[in-house]
Amino acid sequence: MPRTIETKSSKNLLIRGARLIDPSQALDKHGDVVIENGVITRVGDNLAAPQNFEMVDARDLVVSPGWCDMHVHFREPGREDEETIATGCAAAVAGGFTAACPMPNTSPAMDKREIVESIIKKSKETLVEVYPIAAATKGREGKELSEMAELVEAGAVAFSDDGCAIATAELTRRAMEYANMLGVPIIEHAEEATLDDGGAMNESMFSTKLGLPGMPTVAEDIIVARDILLAEYTGAKVHLAHLSSARSVELIRWAKQRGIEVTCEVTPHHFTLTDEAVAVSNYDTNTKMNPPLRSPRDVEAMIAGLQDGTIDVIATDHAPHAIEEKDAEFAAAPFGIIGLETALGLIITRLVKTNLLTLADAIAKVTVAPRRILNLPPVQIKEGQPANLVFFSPTKTWRVDKTKSYSKSRNTPFHEWDLTGRVFAVYNKQRWWMNPDF
Repeated sequence: MPRTIETKSSKNLLIRGARLIDPSQALDKHGDVVIENGVITRVGDNLAAPQNFEMVDARDLVVSPGWCDMHVHFREPGREDEETIATGCAAAVAGGFTAACPMPNTSPAMDKREIVESIIKKSKETLVEVYPIAAATKGREGKELSEMAELVEAGAVAFSDDGCAIATAELTRRAMEYANMLGVPIIEHAEEATLDDGGAMNESMFSTKLGLPGMPTVAEDIIVARDILLAEYTGAKVHLAHLSSARSVELIRWAKQRGIEVTCEVTPHHFTLTDEAVAVSNYDTNTKMNPPLRSPRDVEAMIAGLQDGTIDVIATDHAPHAIEEKDAEFAAAPFGIIGLETALGLIITRLVKTNLLTLADAIAKVTVAPRRILNLPPVQIKEGQPANLVFFSPTKTWRVDKTKSYSKSRNTPFHEWDLTGRVFAVYNKQRWWMNPDF
């Protein structure tokens, strides 16, 4: 059974001595924050609070705007045995995320108003704002566009056929044109399916040695190139999901230099692990994801893209699966791993501790950038703004234990890894959650 998030109402808080990081304002300093009735009323030094305020000693903590994961799979409707909106949101809170964007590859696909509205409604009692990403085509079948205007009206913030690319260039063009009129982006799963059909891992010397069918990087690159050119032609905004190929990063860098409206994301596992992990783990199916783990050169390109701004966002692609499904031969197991609860630790351990990114730059990629791309309301540590905050220690070490996950699923390759960076608490919607494992 997954763990549950226990919250308490806390309308009035004094946060004392935190390191406040808000990249949207270039804010990075130690200070106090006063919250009254869930709204930030003062930010400064040595602030006094009225009587009966709860005081939080945050002198060893970083406080930033709540994080936003623009790529998750909550499996509802259809596979509630793997995850639900409630358990997915619990995992998000445990990872420091106060906003999450579930993808449409549910069963049935998220291609109707009532599904979008239901998902939003079910999230209302959680600490997380949920912003659904609706299917670009009906049933995600790549034949006919979904009722896009109606879905935006219901609350969808973008369109994708995630799990696969939009089937044809012509249909992708039409989807971009309609999305552009509606003021929302297309989010593309970049994979030319005919090149990856039956593949199980990155096409490399490891796939040859292991006897597994390969998935070449060119399958990703082709769709990235296609969508960049279509975005230039239509003037639409396209966001490339979970990049893994060095050439894809080069293509997006080129597109941005030309002023094309293209953005992209990378997952923690794609800047942390290589395809060698499949061999070292002896075919552990928790090293199977789509796109697959790639070569060291590709991982280096992900990090370079994060450093120079080519890669805008870090997103988890949280993809829960039932234990019995992952407990199968590698080629037969489903793609995907859970990622919400390990994201902070991997970002700090892999990127910040190694001085590859500053902490402020890393936070920008999970706060400012996803909200900008999706046209979501900004979240800021600023007087007059609703308090939506994550508290974490950038130095606390902990060991990943999949049996203590808040997700319904346990499919992580990071079980028993020692990570640095731990969530202490989350505050949103006038409610407060403190991590009992901190």
